[in-house]
Amino acid sequence: MVQKTIYCNEYDKLLRWLKEKRVEGKLTMRQLAVRLDVHHSWVGRVELGERRLDVMEFVRYCNALEADPFEGLACLTEPHHCPANSKSVQETTESTANS
Repeated sequence: MVQKTIYCNEYDKLLRWLKEKRVEGKLTMRQLAVRLDVHHSWVGRVELGERRLDVMEFVRYCNALEADPFEGLACLTEPHHCPANSKSVQETTESTANS
């Protein structure tokens, strides 16, 4: 059986990259949500991997982060473009919330 892509390692890498870009840009989830014109919980669900982005949403998300979508996609094929942290998005988000 084929694994759903929302649960695959590559998607997790992409989500880590998106979160890294948000943090680098010194944006809170709420600030990013305002840029995207969505509720902040939507951003949280994306970062936790509970909400999957389609291609157009991914591009909009990158634009809101002022990040190059092609750099994010390169994360899937070229490991050196990915965040160095090997923790999953879930582990990273939980440790941030507990701090």
